[in-house]
Amino acid sequence: MKKFDKAKIFDHGGGRVTSVEMADEWMVDLSKLFLGLRFAHGAHSQLYHGIYKDEPVAVKIIRVPDDDENGDLGDRLEKQFTREVTLLSRLHHQNVIKFVAACRKPPVFCIITEYLSEGSLRAYLHKLEHKSLPLQKLIAMALDIARGMEYIHSQGVLHRDLKPENILINQDFHMNIADFGIACEEVYCDLLADDPGTYRWMAPEMIKRKSYGRKVDVYSFGLILWELVAGTIPYEDMTPIQAAFAVVNKNLRPAIPEDCPPAMRALIEQCWSLHPDKRPEFWQVVKVLEQFEFSLARDGTLNLVQNPCQDHKKGLLHWIQKLGPTHPINHSATMPKPKFA
Repeated sequence: MKKFDKAKIFDHGGGRVTSVEMADEWMVDLSKLFLGLRFAHGAHSQLYHGIYKDEPVAVKIIRVPDDDENGDLGDRLEKQFTREVTLLSRLHHQNVIKFVAACRKPPVFCIITEYLSEGSLRAYLHKLEHKSLPLQKLIAMALDIARGMEYIHSQGVLHRDLKPENILINQDFHMNIADFGIACEEVYCDLLADDPGTYRWMAPEMIKRKSYGRKVDVYSFGLILWELVAGTIPYEDMTPIQAAFAVVNKNLRPAIPEDCPPAMRALIEQCWSLHPDKRPEFWQVVKVLEQFEFSLARDGTLNLVQNPCQDHKKGLLHWIQKLGPTHPINHSATMPKPKFA
């Protein structure tokens, strides 16, 4: 672990940044930031282990490439950074990654979050090598994700890129929603101009660039629930583009394993319904999973209904309808612009 080397990270074309200016409470104090080894990278970002104010953190460094001649990519990355910091700094929930600090000095930006030691859900599922999860553990993991998303939606935010790579696991084995790079406030989402999410987990209306809302995240959750049951990635034998084509043109979904409990199958199918209005809200998903957890502890089944011979899909819909009026979604407090210098 070495002290944060501003010259190395912020050097650009021979000129060095001597300070990182931010006028809000999230300004990073570089003297207290120590960078460790890089552990992941994206198209324009690198993720490092770090220590900030004596706490382990993850440091995302976003850098605009030198060959961005017309500045379009730089503008897009800066907007993405601003949006991510604005949203993350407002979200406070035990199943959402904790934001720590940020710095902005084009062409370089950094976002510091808590470090979650157990890695991503993707890495965890990969290590299982297609072995099935115990049902109790699967439901607990799904509940963590659903509760995190219920909170995110209650704040009027769409994630838009929900997938196992963006779900991180803490030392107590709780799931945390991460990577808000393409998240947006539902009332301000630019549906056409923004970067799309990831095709394998993307709702049909989003692939088609049609009008969409928060139910795109419920669709993605359905795919994640399927992965927890199946232990593999969706459409494994297809490229992402082929998968997107099949979803849009053939209404294809992954085959649900034969041994999946019928009530869980019904929930998965409801979440990835073609029509967004047929997908449940996350608060309803949480209630269903809590009922699964209760039923499993009581008699080892996932029955929502008394009569096990009843059609599980109809039973699920009836049970959801009985939950009562729509859970309130808070759109009242719009998020202020971050005050960057």
